[in-house]
Amino acid sequence: MTLIVQKYGGTSVGSAERIKNVARRVARAHQNGHDVVVVVSAMSGETNRLVALAQEIQDYPDPREMDAVLATGEQVTIGLLAMALKSIGVAARSYTGWQVAIQTDNAHTKARIHHIDDAAIRADLAAHRVVVIAGFQGVDNEGNITTLGRGGSDTSAVALAAALKADECQIYTDVDGVYTTDPRVVPEARRLNTISFEEMLELASLGSKVLQIRSVEFAGKYKVRLRVLSSLEEGGNGTLITFEEDKHMMEEAAVSGIAFDKNQARINVRGVPDKPGIAFQILGAVAEANIEVDMIIQNVGAEGTTDFSFTVPRSEYQSTLDILHKAQKNIGAREICGDDTVCKVSIVGMGMRSHVGIASTMFRTLAEEGINIQMISTSEIKVSVLIDEKYLELATRVLHRVFELDKVPQH
Repeated sequence: MTLIVQKYGGTSVGSAERIKNVARRVARAHQNGHDVVVVVSAMSGETNRLVALAQEIQDYPDPREMDAVLATGEQVTIGLLAMALKSIGVAARSYTGWQVAIQTDNAHTKARIHHIDDAAIRADLAAHRVVVIAGFQGVDNEGNITTLGRGGSDTSAVALAAALKADECQIYTDVDGVYTTDPRVVPEARRLNTISFEEMLELASLGSKVLQIRSVEFAGKYKVRLRVLSSLEEGGNGTLITFEEDKHMMEEAAVSGIAFDKNQARINVRGVPDKPGIAFQILGAVAEANIEVDMIIQNVGAEGTTDFSFTVPRSEYQSTLDILHKAQKNIGAREICGDDTVCKVSIVGMGMRSHVGIASTMFRTLAEEGINIQMISTSEIKVSVLIDEKYLELATRVLHRVFELDKVPQH
């Protein structure tokens, strides 16, 4: 008998009818002899409604009380799904995160999981019950309700799969797997049967919205087999996220996928003294404000000066400019400016390790389309470029075509 953890997101449980559909899908897995643990999100739109409600009461809601409010969304869903399962003859029991208990730190609204007590879950599974657990939430050492941040239900599911040593963790969403790129931008995008953990981690960090990055990191750390499937369509094997030991299952391609991220802004700090420690002076002030820096480039300027450029989330663009303008005199910058009409486009693939000329092909393809590259960032299995946002769709389409991502790799 295999143990499966299934996770259903907000869209999948967005109405009573969809919750009934989920119950029927879970029932089939249970009737096929699997032990099943189900992790669910709040119904679609519910978390946003709760956030708006809290902000009507308090401009900056108290984090502890905010968690108490937000956790109610998933509590509704687990009760409804357990009812739906019982109504079709499947024994089920629901648990909130703190009933399990999923132990976390006390960083309210962005807590991290430390430990999971699986005794009650295992007892229910031994009694042939389906266990339904609220995702996104846990409890700290003092008994306070905590939440894991946006997308935290994916992390809950993977953490439970790791703790229970599940045979597979299935993430059900509104797409039927991981695609070579966003099909809304490139209609020829192809669903991948398999993708490596490293590739999935890069794609998640670079803007792909299929899986939340913390859940992928958790899966990699504990070697949890992940599969992405559609909750809105019957059948299909989705996309399996594989590990090194599953190399025979991987699709051999130089480039596996293209990710893009519009949430980018470029900051330029020009004419600073070219001396040791200047990078720390600039980025230290930004880091103290808890602003994440991504791509970085430094160019030698004239007369002993240097120009420094880096990217930040677009939502932090004005805050970063304000911080640096205040520090301008101390760092000795001639000019501080920026651009919030940029985007990042990235190619990702394990095959880059053994295929030469991938980056040059990317750069040549963009040049032929008249697309200027402003910044470049690389790793063993990815190349990212910063370009004008107006070229995002064109760049994605031409790169998808030149790397033949619409074609199934030949083994």
